[in-house]
Amino acid sequence: MLERFTALWFARLLVILAGLNSSSELMALETLNSSDEKSPPNVLFISLDDLNDWVGCLGGHPQAHTPNLDRLASTGVLFTNAHCPAPACNPSRTAIMTGIPPYRSGLYDNRQKMRTVLPDAELLPKYLSRHGYWSAGSGKLLHYFIDAKSWDEYFPNKETENPFPRTLMPEQRPVNLPLGGNWQYRETDWAPLDATNEEYGGDWLVSDWIGKQLKKKHDRPFFLACGIYRPHEPWFVPQKYFDQFPIETIQLPPGYRVDDLDDLPAEGKRRGPNRYFEHIRKHDQWKQGVQGYLASIAFADEMVGRVLDALQAGPNRDNTIVILWSDHGWHLGEKQHWQKYTAWRACTRVPLIIRVPTQTPGLEEGTQAGGVCDQPVNLSSLFSTVTELVGHARELNPEVPSLVPLLRNPSSEWDHVAVTCLSEPGSYGLSTSDWRYIRYAKGGEELYRTSADPYEWDNLASKPEYQNVIKNLSEKAPIRFAPKKEFQGAFFSKVILPMRYSSPSPASSPVGGRFQVEFDNQTDAPVFLYWRDQKNSVKLYGKIKAGTQRRQFTRKGAVWMITKTEVSPSDVRWSELGHFVIGKGSSRAVIKKNK
Repeated sequence: MLERFTALWFARLLVILAGLNSSSELMALETLNSSDEKSPPNVLFISLDDLNDWVGCLGGHPQAHTPNLDRLASTGVLFTNAHCPAPACNPSRTAIMTGIPPYRSGLYDNRQKMRTVLPDAELLPKYLSRHGYWSAGSGKLLHYFIDAKSWDEYFPNKETENPFPRTLMPEQRPVNLPLGGNWQYRETDWAPLDATNEEYGGDWLVSDWIGKQLKKKHDRPFFLACGIYRPHEPWFVPQKYFDQFPIETIQLPPGYRVDDLDDLPAEGKRRGPNRYFEHIRKHDQWKQGVQGYLASIAFADEMVGRVLDALQAGPNRDNTIVILWSDHGWHLGEKQHWQKYTAWRACTRVPLIIRVPTQTPGLEEGTQAGGVCDQPVNLSSLFSTVTELVGHARELNPEVPSLVPLLRNPSSEWDHVAVTCLSEPGSYGLSTSDWRYIRYAKGGEELYRTSADPYEWDNLASKPEYQNVIKNLSEKAPIRFAPKKEFQGAFFSKVILPMRYSSPSPASSPVGGRFQVEFDNQTDAPVFLYWRDQKNSVKLYGKIKAGTQRRQFTRKGAVWMITKTEVSPSDVRWSELGHFVIGKGSSRAVIKKNK
């Protein structure tokens, strides 16, 4: 578009220089120029975190309240069979932002670092920036870092590499779900907050910043990415969202069945039940957890509504592509599981909505309002879809096809499948328009006919009459899986973090994104690992046996204390062996006695 615009003006100059300046000739040139002078389309790229199909227009839970997502779906194309590249934030978001699926990149789980595995990969915002776009973002779009070099502008400041603005949290945690042990993710908790949206901050601040950009005129087309963090844990949102779902009315997940694991292979049974669901039911918190998730979805939906309203009220409403997606789904008891990391539909099926205005280079007619597409699609295709729509298509990879043909006609033929990779190469879930096939690298298969069994209750894989179906589906799966590119092991031995022995240890001043540090207990006795927060309070994170190691996610400036016994917070300083002040990257914290 920009190249043609330049060529037209150059042609006009040649006409004038040649003396061909009759009014009719100039009028013809003006007409041609004005028809092509329309600005390239903007792109509003909205992500939500950990949102499954509990969306009104997808019907995942009868109590889901998402009027703004439903409103967007009614004006664009809703994909009812969209699946994530992986059931974890890091590999899924990496695949979306690079267009490279996990089975090609080798990035399969959250413990890997994107820039270690893919040091030279170009992200979508950088690609568009090279083609004349202003690329800006706010909130979580990658896995707890920003990748500053890929953006023209970011909120919070991209140099911090911390995508989160200030967010209100309860002073005393946990609130409703007691800790079950060191295995438990501390963010698995929920509670209403006595605060307004503005006091809460977080996604409200993200939507506010994005809204301000949408209400401006820009001198370049923009790629504006909005990362809404909820309904990611912890499910702390203002009280008014909990009030929409009185606890006595809460309905448990419709996909739950008590005997759902009976027909699964060993690998499926291993992934099904986990300690979270057992722990939640032990403390009678299942309905409270469902309430917290529904409340967080309602909050996230309202933040999306603020962004859509800002677009509608601003100068960019008629020339902006809108794409909304979630990185993966979430279990709330289905398959006896709580959390993510599985290949079942509860975890892989996600909302995807795309609205394209008319006169968009890759889709001149735009999308029809209220379009519904039931074909299997994968979010890895968003990179090629965006670049084709704006007229700067990257060379297409047939494994991750552009979705433009389905935007043009949601009912068109589609020979592709959607593949979701698990954390080890060779384990995946595969979706067609009617079937779901799951294969585990260590052995075991599952097969479901989703049109008749949407909750995947009846595993057909062992039945002889379905072996041809499995054979045909297997032939559509990736032939080759890239090896998993690790950054652990020897990587940690390269940087040794010194242990400090002054007491008491200082308060933490954490900045930037998360990374891992390995704590190596080289003493002859067990030690205890405590985190000292910004207010000088301490929290126990676990016991490290003599001669063993523990890996812990942390941030630069965090302070971790080592004690010889487990003690009350007020007595920690008297038992302190030493402490570590975390540096700027992954390292090995060696615990030794002070000689």
